[in-house]
Amino acid sequence: MGITIKEIGQLAGVSKTTVSKVINNKDESISQETRERIQRIIKEHNYVPNKLAQSLVTKKTNTIGLLIPDIRNPFFTDVSRGVEDKAHESGYNVILCNTDEDAEREQSGILTLLERKIDGIIFAASSNTNLDEANYTDISIPTVLIDKNININLENLKGKVRVNNLDGAYKATKYLLENGHRKILYLSGPNHNEIASDRIGGYRKALEEYNCEWNSENVIIGQFSIEWGFDFIQSLEGFDFTAIFCANDLIAIGVIKGLQSKGLNVPQDVSVVGFDDIDMANIISPSLTTVRQPSYDIGYKAGEILIKNLENTNSNMDSIENMVYEPELVIRESTKKLV
Repeated sequence: MGITIKEIGQLAGVSKTTVSKVINNKDESISQETRERIQRIIKEHNYVPNKLAQSLVTKKTNTIGLLIPDIRNPFFTDVSRGVEDKAHESGYNVILCNTDEDAEREQSGILTLLERKIDGIIFAASSNTNLDEANYTDISIPTVLIDKNININLENLKGKVRVNNLDGAYKATKYLLENGHRKILYLSGPNHNEIASDRIGGYRKALEEYNCEWNSENVIIGQFSIEWGFDFIQSLEGFDFTAIFCANDLIAIGVIKGLQSKGLNVPQDVSVVGFDDIDMANIISPSLTTVRQPSYDIGYKAGEILIKNLENTNSNMDSIENMVYEPELVIRESTKKLV
């Protein structure tokens, strides 16, 4: 059995309270000599603080929860890294829950995190969650939403961090239109969330601006995956379009592979545009024209907003911080100008 705080105090000739203050970095009133003596004894005896006991005293676990739809999606991998880096800088740990784009797993993940007495939560709602039916009332701790601008009534909602999805889709569609494309297919993710509706809205806005007929049949609802993009192309018997705009890069990569498997050339036969600018977008052949959103920055900023609120519990921070990044169109090899 390891040494106790009481025993450290006896060896150092100080009270248990003084030792506790040094361990918890609340030792401003304690002399440098006493601090060094206590720290030396702690090191000599390999003392490891009992985090559970500390949390009972401080009412904090210095742990935040991160709930994301799919860790395999490189966009969320980068978001997670941003959250973790900010948490590490600030002395917090992160517990990650992956929902696999499943509404039930999302609810289960939230409850699991709350049971672990985390201090706050950052989460992106699953694309398959019907927000009209979702129940987030169990979340009573500081919360920051990422990726989606969902309107939910959270008692402790502290921030929303996302990209301007409508503007990103508008820029991508406008670029295709400026290059002579008029038959543009749009492959969407699940359509019952704000991201899908905003990106479809940006696509439609650009078409209408160029006096192109809006046809809902040219919007195909699917999943944010390479497999779905590939399978969709395989299911087609003909190609009555010159360009495909995909709701994310994973769909676009699947589309390119599907077109190539049918003997078609990208972009000579069909231009393809994605959304996200994951690392793979610049590696595939042809490299992917896409809409870049700052995934790492989104995660880092979300962590910054949450931790700022957790560290300033005595100040007035009732306002919700709303951070919207502007997307950037990155032009590569998968698109061409029509003659």
